[in-house]
Amino acid sequence: MPVDEVPPLLSPAQRKLVGFALGFAALFGIFALTASSLILVGRFLSEFSSALWPIATAGILALILRPVVALFVKRFKLRRFSAVILLYGLFGLMVAGVLFTFAPAVISQIVDFFAYLPTLWANTVTWGEQHFPEWLAQVRRYTDNPSVKNAFDGLMKQAQDMIAHLAPTLKSAGAGIFGVFGFIASLAIVPVYLFFFLLSGNEDPTRSLPKHLAFLSAEHRDDVTFLIKEFLGIIVAFFRGQLLIGFIMGVLLALGFSIAGLKFGLALGLIVGLINIVPYLGSILGLSVVLPLALFQPDGGGVGLLGACLGIFIGVQAIEGWLLTPRIMGKQTGLHPVAIIFAVFFWGEAFNGILGMLLAVPLTAFFVTAWRLLRHKYFRL
Repeated sequence: MPVDEVPPLLSPAQRKLVGFALGFAALFGIFALTASSLILVGRFLSEFSSALWPIATAGILALILRPVVALFVKRFKLRRFSAVILLYGLFGLMVAGVLFTFAPAVISQIVDFFAYLPTLWANTVTWGEQHFPEWLAQVRRYTDNPSVKNAFDGLMKQAQDMIAHLAPTLKSAGAGIFGVFGFIASLAIVPVYLFFFLLSGNEDPTRSLPKHLAFLSAEHRDDVTFLIKEFLGIIVAFFRGQLLIGFIMGVLLALGFSIAGLKFGLALGLIVGLINIVPYLGSILGLSVVLPLALFQPDGGGVGLLGACLGIFIGVQAIEGWLLTPRIMGKQTGLHPVAIIFAVFFWGEAFNGILGMLLAVPLTAFFVTAWRLLRHKYFRL
């Protein structure tokens, strides 16, 4: 070896190890930064959701209803202001018709259902004592054990502490669960926001976006515009599709439950369909309420009604999975059902509540789209 040649500081194996360590540290830093960003966004939404959710709701509704306003302008030769007024008038007439037709029966069934809950619980306990006395005896024997009782009391104390900790979050996030007037005020401002959003004549919200991103290069500016346009398209397709699917499912479930003779079937069917705006949430909650109600219903209940209600659930889910979702939603999200379920719980936890669950599918689909763009254009994978 020549005298002036300096030996390398690291061997090839050591350089690979250092490179791997640096890559792993960078990957860990990216994940830590992402998690911290999600936590900060979640706290921000939790603190200011009462001010954010009305404008977010109005924005999503505006994106969905813009084509309707454009159709009125083109078909009836109206100015945009007149088209928006016409849309509001038609919507008001439709809501009034639905309220006068179905609201009394639905509200009456909801009130009667909550009044019936203690009876349902008593029937459930009685049925368990009649059919599974050994299991109940075992449960009582274990619950009478001092160690088990102390552990159960500890769990109940932790649950109470958790509820006490979550109460302020729920109050600020819901702004209506604990404050009816706050909820009414937030709800009343949505049509005002929506009116001004619909008056905007710009049908493409991203049209003027590139000039606000002049600090980016042309290529990166195009990528950001593309991603935002894709996200808005996913938002519109998802909520427009889910609202329509939820309405159809609610009508089918309400008709099926009412024909089967389920008590409170009209109200429960419509509510379960409405909750299906969050994928799978309506079905899970609906099964947990409808099936015990069908089994323990005093007049006409039992295994037969339970089987009928379960069959109605399966039939409506089949219609939704094989007919409604492919035709209405298409393959806009392209997510596997398991990924959707995970996304609902993940974003619900990340954004502290129902707002994250509502945005779970659009957010996940957006990140999948962004990853595909990065992978093909920048990482060359």
